[in-house]
Amino acid sequence: MSDLTPDNATPRPGTDTAFSKSALRKSLRAARRAHADALDPRILALVLMRPPAALLSMIPATATIGLYVAAHGEAPALGYARYFHEAGHTIALPWFADRDSAMVFRQWTSPHLDELLEPGAFGVAQPAAAAPALTPDVLFVPLVGFTDAGARLGQGGGHYDRWLAAHPGTIAIGLAWDCQLVDDLPNEDHDLPLSAVITPTRLYGPFESAST
Repeated sequence: MSDLTPDNATPRPGTDTAFSKSALRKSLRAARRAHADALDPRILALVLMRPPAALLSMIPATATIGLYVAAHGEAPALGYARYFHEAGHTIALPWFADRDSAMVFRQWTSPHLDELLEPGAFGVAQPAAAAPALTPDVLFVPLVGFTDAGARLGQGGGHYDRWLAAHPGTIAIGLAWDCQLVDDLPNEDHDLPLSAVITPTRLYGPFESAST
């Protein structure tokens, strides 16, 4: 985590950096990229392949599962997409008509077939516009930082916060690297807590404070 702060420590409350979301995003993104880039590709291919049993107990058998295509440095979600697909769940991915449009979800018929995806507005692969629109019951979300109480720092666009605010019954679960854990995060009214957070080494939660 050498890129996180000059003294190699996570920013703490009580400093200018700790409650500046833009500064936190910059430092945590750097730490996230450095961590992912340092992993042996053979190890990276095996990370987050099967959800822990405690997490599976939170997920209804017929739930539509929303996931994401990981951008550079983000915790991978492909293993979970394949796991839930093979378990009989319908898989959905974020879809944007353009950079100014709201986030919706469309079906990924098979996470074993990348050719079912096309370039999206933000440079991340997404389903084709003709793919069926879906509303996930369980949503795995990417993040920049998180706390052990389920607070989440996102990319800054607010897409997930707005979507979750409009779908309050959704079980929202973060996927992250261990290096993204921080002691505290600045909180605003639109920031919604997660139901749980999973890293390659542990499960945080489920949290009773999450509004599911």
